[in-house]
Amino acid sequence: MNYFLTEDQLEMQEIAKRIAVEKIKPLSEHYDQEGIFPWDIVEIMKQSDLFAVLIPEEYGGISGKVADLAIVTEELCAVDMGISLAFGVTGLGMYPILIAGSEEQKQKYLSQIAAGDRLAAFGLTEANAGSDVGAMSTTARKVGDTYVLNGTKQWISNGGEAEIYTVFAMTDPSKGARGCSVFVVEKGTPGFSFGKKENKMGIRANSTRELIFEDCVIPAENLLGREGTGFITAMKVFDKSRPMVGAQAVGVARGAYEVAIKYSKEREQFGKPISSFQAIQFMLADMATQIEAARALVMQTARMVDSGAKNYSKESAMCKYFASDVAMKVTTDAVQILGGYGYMKEYPVEKMMRDAKILQIYEGTNQIQRSIVAANILKEF
Repeated sequence: MNYFLTEDQLEMQEIAKRIAVEKIKPLSEHYDQEGIFPWDIVEIMKQSDLFAVLIPEEYGGISGKVADLAIVTEELCAVDMGISLAFGVTGLGMYPILIAGSEEQKQKYLSQIAAGDRLAAFGLTEANAGSDVGAMSTTARKVGDTYVLNGTKQWISNGGEAEIYTVFAMTDPSKGARGCSVFVVEKGTPGFSFGKKENKMGIRANSTRELIFEDCVIPAENLLGREGTGFITAMKVFDKSRPMVGAQAVGVARGAYEVAIKYSKEREQFGKPISSFQAIQFMLADMATQIEAARALVMQTARMVDSGAKNYSKESAMCKYFASDVAMKVTTDAVQILGGYGYMKEYPVEKMMRDAKILQIYEGTNQIQRSIVAANILKEF
């Protein structure tokens, strides 16, 4: 399907594809098995100005448009979603600064991210505060011209590797979600440490750790926006970032589909390629159609965000849950088409299936996304 990409978008797409195929693909299996964070790929992305795509021009970037990020993200994730998350999670981590930060904060931090000098991460989830943000227990107590943070964040992607963390904490726990604020905390700040690296089913080339705050003192100037606006900022971040999860899903689904269709034309049974059997043809046709539908939803939502639309929560949630469900279905079907070979680590589709599962869980479970869509459509009628 033709999305009438601009020359700049085609160039970004080609750069991302070249990095994915030439640099990431040869490392994919090894980095997944060993759980290696891809600092060498991060350096290549930096040299290729890929991180600059995340950031608007006025802060040292070259884009900042969600559609551009979707194009780049799909190409990277079509080869390896886990390695690609060093890029994607940095986008998520920088959004609170872009959305709620002062001009001075944006100039300070976003330019560093655009240059690829520092990665970012997003610190919201806790052991007892996943979907229920109001149950957050991490606190930020104002002491003079500082805040003192105490608490633990859980399952933080880029954890321990990123240098810039946007961290949500309660400045007034009595107000529930309305007492939540968001801060920038830099790696190396006294009282800020990391838990063990989690041993995950998928996205194993990304580092997932706890963020631990023990009387961690940060300057009051690290507050993003006003006290009590953290929950609103988080929701605005997710509205803007969920199309990126959709793009990750389209990418990993496309990668698995391409492996499956190639295999089906090479694998012979009963004297002919299995692609000649109607059962396989129908599976491939469904996979192709589902991927195109997911991409269309992602791209249309991304362009809606870029157009300056005021409310796109419904569409953002739709493309997140629809595309991630497609990714899980397509990767599972790819394993099925490859049969016993699909179950073996020598072929990439089992890894793609393992990676795809997280898409239905992080940045708001797909059940939460359906609730958001339902709440919005019920208001419309």
